[in-house]
Amino acid sequence: MINIKSQTINTFLIVIGAAMLIYSLSYEQEEPYFQIGGLVLLMFGLYKSTQQWVSDNKRGDDENKDTKQDSVLEDHTDKK
Repeated sequence: MINIKSQTINTFLIVIGAAMLIYSLSYEQEEPYFQIGGLVLLMFGLYKSTQQWVSDNKRGDDENKDTKQDSVLEDHTDKK
């Protein structure tokens, strides 16, 4: 099951980090801390999002494996 609250927070971090990077790159002000902060927020949001996606896909794969194993067992019992 997808955790909507966690995904919303991760998406918000990605958007804010990307906005900070775009803003700092579009103006010629040299503010490395602003760029670093944007990059850190962007990367952290992406990292947490991919962790959530992987955990969601593992659950789906486990369910698919169970149904595949059941169908394989049925096929072998039918042949005997």
